[in-house]
Amino acid sequence: MIETQETERHSHNPLVRYFKLLGPGLVTGASDDDPSGITTYSVAGASLGYSMLWTAVATFPLMAAVQLICARIGLVTGRGLAGALRRHYPRPFLYAACLLLLTANVFNIAADLAGMAEAATMLTAAPTLAFVPLFGAGIMLVTVYTSYATFARYLKWMTAVLFAYVVAAVLAHPDWWEACAATVVPSLRWDAAYVATLVGVLGTTISPYLFFWQASQEVEEEKARGRRTAAQRRGATPHELADARLDVNTGMFFSNVVMYFIILATAATLNRSGFTEIATAREAAEALRPLAGNAAYLLFALGLIGTGLLAVPVLAGSASFAVAEVFGWRSGLDLSPRRGRHFYLVFAGAIAGGMLLDLFQTNPIRMLFLSAVLNGILAPPLLVLVMLVSNDAQLMGEHTNGVWLNVLGWGATAVMTAAAAAFFLTSA
Repeated sequence: MIETQETERHSHNPLVRYFKLLGPGLVTGASDDDPSGITTYSVAGASLGYSMLWTAVATFPLMAAVQLICARIGLVTGRGLAGALRRHYPRPFLYAACLLLLTANVFNIAADLAGMAEAATMLTAAPTLAFVPLFGAGIMLVTVYTSYATFARYLKWMTAVLFAYVVAAVLAHPDWWEACAATVVPSLRWDAAYVATLVGVLGTTISPYLFFWQASQEVEEEKARGRRTAAQRRGATPHELADARLDVNTGMFFSNVVMYFIILATAATLNRSGFTEIATAREAAEALRPLAGNAAYLLFALGLIGTGLLAVPVLAGSASFAVAEVFGWRSGLDLSPRRGRHFYLVFAGAIAGGMLLDLFQTNPIRMLFLSAVLNGILAPPLLVLVMLVSNDAQLMGEHTNGVWLNVLGWGATAVMTAAAAAFFLTSA
């Protein structure tokens, strides 16, 4: 059975093979462009124009390296990131990291559900609060009561909704010469607004929940191929590592292309017309309507709902995988509700927590701010641990990081540490 699946995966037709191997990396990259990320990129484009376009290029190698390192940890150790850390690092640190991750993800889920509900209201005129429990409960039921293969296929195809932002940007008729110049020549300013926006973009792009999700999904893929025990999953073939590299690079490239076009669309319309003060993606979509037409408005709104359906399961799933691995519970999206009750309780609890925050009408920008603070605290030390694990020969054997993965991985760690410091300095 495993041999048949591997044969299908390694088809002689390069295009068929390419699309077959896309999976965890593509979904991880696409989920990075969730409604809260779209809000961050929209605010960047509206307030600072084309000057933030260079960040889409600069962050690509850093995030691709970090996610590839996490994918390799999952493939080689046969365990998720928290599971690998649990056996070699102090438990109290992991408990604290999981608590911060879970809290940050709940705030992020709340912001994403709020963004989806606002987009649904824009399209239907029904009350926003009616959509929050509808989306939240629907995502819980689909995740718990479908097989992993169905769930993974659903997430993979959901990534297509992100092309809406590419089309919306083209419809906005940007100044392509100015945009190209801003893409290749970084524009840096040391003022509170610019630094806060830059830190927000970095925190949204290189997020801790993606580290856990990437490693865990590589393990889930291995389980789907019949490798049920950690011993069966341990180790990775050159083919598997090459496939993971192509999958991750595709996903991260796709993520940053979408990020680029969201900034481009809002810079070409909102910033150019003087709409520099927006607080939500809904405001961005509504401001786009008279400037770029109904088509751009509709695409922006539909994209918000689609990206939320993609990102909320990833946010809740990354937290439940991390918590389950730390406490040694069964984990996996193929488990029945009875066998995986602890895993699914964390998953459902994270979504329910987000729904409650929305029902109490918590300010979505405040939720994003708190999520950014927690991610800023968690990312640097977690990146250090990721780099230590990925260079540990006892865990990784011959598959420790090469020179370029170390250069880019430690570079991402340094950048996120500087971003966290700048965030606290400018906030103070």
